[in-house]
Amino acid sequence: MTTLADRPLATETSQGIGGRLYRFLRSIPTWVLWVLVILWSLPTFGLFVNSFRGRDSQRTTGWWTFEGPWTLDNYEAILSAGPTGGLWQAFLNTLAIAIPATVIPIAIATFAAYAFAWIDFPGREWLFIGTVALLAIPAQTSLIPLLQLYSGGAHLTIPGIEKTVTIFPDLGLAGEHVAVWLTHTGFALPFAIFLIHNYVSQLPKDVFESARIDGADHFAIFWRLVLPLSVPVLAAFAIFQFLWTYNDYLIALTMIGANGVNLPMTVRIASLAGEFGRLVHLLTAGAFVSMAMPLAVFFALQRFFVRGILAGSVKG
Repeated sequence: MTTLADRPLATETSQGIGGRLYRFLRSIPTWVLWVLVILWSLPTFGLFVNSFRGRDSQRTTGWWTFEGPWTLDNYEAILSAGPTGGLWQAFLNTLAIAIPATVIPIAIATFAAYAFAWIDFPGREWLFIGTVALLAIPAQTSLIPLLQLYSGGAHLTIPGIEKTVTIFPDLGLAGEHVAVWLTHTGFALPFAIFLIHNYVSQLPKDVFESARIDGADHFAIFWRLVLPLSVPVLAAFAIFQFLWTYNDYLIALTMIGANGVNLPMTVRIASLAGEFGRLVHLLTAGAFVSMAMPLAVFFALQRFFVRGILAGSVKG
């Protein structure tokens, strides 16, 4: 019987949570994993089959019957510029949201993680604890206050003298992609800093000391050492963040609202069914089109995924 243990691997992990998980996965027979892959792939395959079937076929027979007629009408309808389609523009809007909302948190969090891990400054531990504690704040309770902040600013009226002080200016961001970027960045930073810090703090101290002896400052160390060595964890977080922002519905709907020109695919697909579910058969094609980009991103970066997500949990 062939198992994962029969396959050669570059490194042997023997300690910590990651080591136990590693040994458990190696003990599973390969055929069990293939069965799980097939079971998990069945809904996607059924979605793909139904995306080429018309409304009547989808309602009267299951996808496993493979009954026609087969047609491309569903794809033509969702990709057209008519009232039921226009997913090309929505796809571009999704990329305009997901890419900056992934890059910005990574850029900020990597700097912060290096500072928390390797720069000694007063209050570092308490500030790090406070940053990680922000993970407990639910996004749902903060969206409306943030929208009011973006569209109206924050003002404080001083009693007695009836003077209004502007604490935060009105940026007029309601309905714009920038509002979604800022919101996703704010909620992603605590987890990003925590994950990247766990990885960066485990880098060999001798490498940093040698760089300092050679005259390198913090920026040179960060740019020449930390970034190249942190590619696995950065790729792992990029997968998480891109999938979250790409598939997000609530934040995009709240911040963009009725500005249909800027709506992403998730909001547009939700409206494909039309009134009373008259066009519900279009959802299969819309959902399958929306799956293409996340799958491409995952498979492109999946070799970094396990190493990055186990960052800081494996020693030795």
